Amino acid sequence: MSRLRPHIESHLVSRIGWLRAAVLGANDGIVSTASLIVGVAMASAATSEVLVAGVAGLVAGAMSMAAGEYVSVSSQSDTEQADLARERAELAIQPALEREELARIYIDRGVSPDLAYQVADQLMSKDALGAHARDELGISEVTAARPIQAALTSAATFAVGASMPLTIVLLMPQDALVVGVSVASLLFLALLGAIGARAGGANVMKATLRVTFWGVLAMALTAGIGWVFGTVVG
Repeated sequence: MSRLRPHIESHLVSRIGWLRAAVLGANDGIVSTASLIVGVAMASAATSEVLVAGVAGLVAGAMSMAAGEYVSVSSQSDTEQADLARERAELAIQPALEREELARIYIDRGVSPDLAYQVADQLMSKDALGAHARDELGISEVTAARPIQAALTSAATFAVGASMPLTIVLLMPQDALVVGVSVASLLFLALLGAIGARAGGANVMKATLRVTFWGVLAMALTAGIGWVFGTVVG
């Protein structure tokens, strides 16, 4: 009889923390900066003014993404730590009830009662808090909040995304600025959607259409606002 070799799997869910922040940051960078550029350009602004607005949008947006991600993910982390502290106290005060609770979770999943209690005993003897964190609270190494990672990833990818429409401004003549930035930005968004879906193992076409649709909507609205204000002020 041949011996079975260890089977090592690499699951895409391990990427969910940084992938979400990266896709969100790059998407916001492209959409918000391209929309800002299109809106300012529609108001008949000079190329230099469009560039200033775009660079200001890049810096402000990157800092806003970093701060927003850090605050929101820190709130999630604080909640997780509070739940873990409460669970640690309950394990110290009433271990028998916590054993019962853990076993009931396995029974509800289809494990026989005898086996469920054996599993609960073995897991709690090794790492009681870890077992309850995973199966009762839904907290694991993969899903745990990482505020600094989320903040840095979002800020960096926002800046990269924002630099794409800004580069187009430098390459296009002023009379073709709106069309050039709009078309190029939509292509960047489609590429981003495809890359994000590919990295996360999702449907590429669905993700591409989703980000492209919202990009079109954002740029159309800001272009309309820029045209209206440019006409009124002019």
